[in-house]
Amino acid sequence: MTSPGTTPEPTLDLLARPSGGFAMVAMDQRESLRQMYAAATGERVGDEVLTSFKLAVAREVGPYGSGFLIDQDYGFEQVAAEGAVPGGLIVAVDSLRQDPDGPVEDTGIDERVDLAAARAAGAVAAKLLLIWRDDEERERRLKTAAEFVRRCAAAGLLSVLEGVAKPAAEETGFDGPAAIREAARELAGLRPSLYKAQVPLGGATPEEKLLEECALLDEVIPVPWVVLSQGVERDDFPASVRAACRAGASGMLAGRAIWSDVVGEPDLAAQLRARSVPRLRSLAAIVDEYARPWNTR
Repeated sequence: MTSPGTTPEPTLDLLARPSGGFAMVAMDQRESLRQMYAAATGERVGDEVLTSFKLAVAREVGPYGSGFLIDQDYGFEQVAAEGAVPGGLIVAVDSLRQDPDGPVEDTGIDERVDLAAARAAGAVAAKLLLIWRDDEERERRLKTAAEFVRRCAAAGLLSVLEGVAKPAAEETGFDGPAAIREAARELAGLRPSLYKAQVPLGGATPEEKLLEECALLDEVIPVPWVVLSQGVERDDFPASVRAACRAGASGMLAGRAIWSDVVGEPDLAAQLRARSVPRLRSLAAIVDEYARPWNTR
């Protein structure tokens, strides 16, 4: 119960559709977006191109999402100042360790991100990506995740915790679905506001099999959860979202499945309207039909 004169704690309604599900857009990619540009155009673009792309996605696609995730370095302040997205604004607070042409290998909390200032600017939530491995750093990563959840609560922000399971160095026989479940059990057990999970098997399996895997995942997650689209073929993602929602997920927070094929297009705004907006609207319809409303968990 809120005491007189205090600010009420935020709820996930700030990120949800009227159905209680989530159809949110992720636009916090950094070096990976630069890699996408290199693959699409043959050129390694500068920071200004990344920022311009993110702002275009915010302006053209953002109005159709229930939430919008963006990072501090490439556009958060501009998106917040413009009020470009009517849904809940999420600031990424992860510092990413990756080689220029490689995947993210590890993460931490970016101490440059002032959560109180982000909230004052209009953010309703913060997101931390955590690379999960069964190795000697497992306890350290768990402490980092717990600290993130604590800081968000103290700042009056919702916490979105994203676990991405990867094999440990020299690990053989890596069981992806089992690792995704173990990461979810451990990280979602810290009780973030929302947990963001990988799609088991990369979504590359018949929907009923995927439903079984997602049901096993749902069993170990005690908070509302959504799926991400990294590692899933764009055409497979709608079925992945449907299977996850049928199994108990509350929707999705995705980027690549929505906008990756317009990277490098000369008339970016027009292509976002022609391709990305219909995709997001179609995904939102799946969420509205199948997702478990967050407040029934």
